[in-house]
Amino acid sequence: MNFNFQLVGTLRMLLFPFSLLYFLAVWFRNRLYDKNIIHSISFNLPVICVGNLSVGGTGKSPMVEYLVMLLQNDVAVATLSRGYKRKTKGYALAGDSSTALEIGDEPMQFHNKFPRIAVSVGEERLEAIPQLLHDRPETGVILLDDAFQHRRVKAGLNILLVDCNNLYTRDWYLPTGSLRDEKNSVKRADVVIVTKCKKEMSIAEKDAVVAELKLLPQQQLYFSSIRYATPYHIITRVPHELHKTDEVLLVTGIANPAPLKNLLDQAVDKYEQLRFRDHQVFTIDDLKRIMNRFEEMPGASKIILTTEKDAVRLIKFENVLNDAPLFVIPIASEFLFNGTAAFDQNIKEFIHQFNYTPQ
Repeated sequence: MNFNFQLVGTLRMLLFPFSLLYFLAVWFRNRLYDKNIIHSISFNLPVICVGNLSVGGTGKSPMVEYLVMLLQNDVAVATLSRGYKRKTKGYALAGDSSTALEIGDEPMQFHNKFPRIAVSVGEERLEAIPQLLHDRPETGVILLDDAFQHRRVKAGLNILLVDCNNLYTRDWYLPTGSLRDEKNSVKRADVVIVTKCKKEMSIAEKDAVVAELKLLPQQQLYFSSIRYATPYHIITRVPHELHKTDEVLLVTGIANPAPLKNLLDQAVDKYEQLRFRDHQVFTIDDLKRIMNRFEEMPGASKIILTTEKDAVRLIKFENVLNDAPLFVIPIASEFLFNGTAAFDQNIKEFIHQFNYTPQ
């Protein structure tokens, strides 16, 4: 154990100069935008950006989904993502035949869950937005997924997510740490949400985070936690309530499966994890590995459990999975300290103050 700690410490020391170089590059780029040497472009409709300062999961997808559910009955909603790890390039609008390989797993997840909204992808948001508006001229609000660092587009409302378990104030820059933007960039956020808090977070713990973040007076601060719903079969969508006697093989290809593991610690007596890299493009060999591992488990009441993001990359094996006990567990964000009404009102006021009428 001591050897491992020494090895990690040595690696961090070796990588520290690269972190300094990375920080200088990010700092210089931000100053170019701050001084209008490079210009940001705004659009004549509500644009909401959901992002973070670090790599890894801070709960962006659940927050985008929360916004979709909040707004979709009042205004035509569109999402625009980069489409990370997709096999295509350029702008694309999700359709009936779209796959995760074509548009990325998060956009595919949005498209599956909200078929009435426009789900689009494009590395260059500045070029993608006009194409999106051409394809969907009725669009009344655009949700930019993971675009806080994409400063070519100036969002009307910036929502910054901060993982409660890894506050940016305690982090460092890539590759030594996980920060991909300078800490000072938090000042560009209109709304800051501390995510993945424990549901029983105390007022004292909340106040300690407030004091540590030291946000500007005009910035809105909220706290949220993760809520898991009833798992459903990946193909048939038949629900399955988790029972203590279930033996679970947890299959994940996400950045941070810790909250899901915490749930299983409480929900079942025994589980094993088969972890793949983030955004894993599952192959038939991966599927065989999953099924072989599952068969090796001795329990009489056993299931395979995976995330919604992983499900959109596994569903291509529909013929094999139709009879397999593979279940998907939905995830959602919920606000703590009675913050739901205030947050919802802030978002709707932002939309309503815009003098924009869809064509």
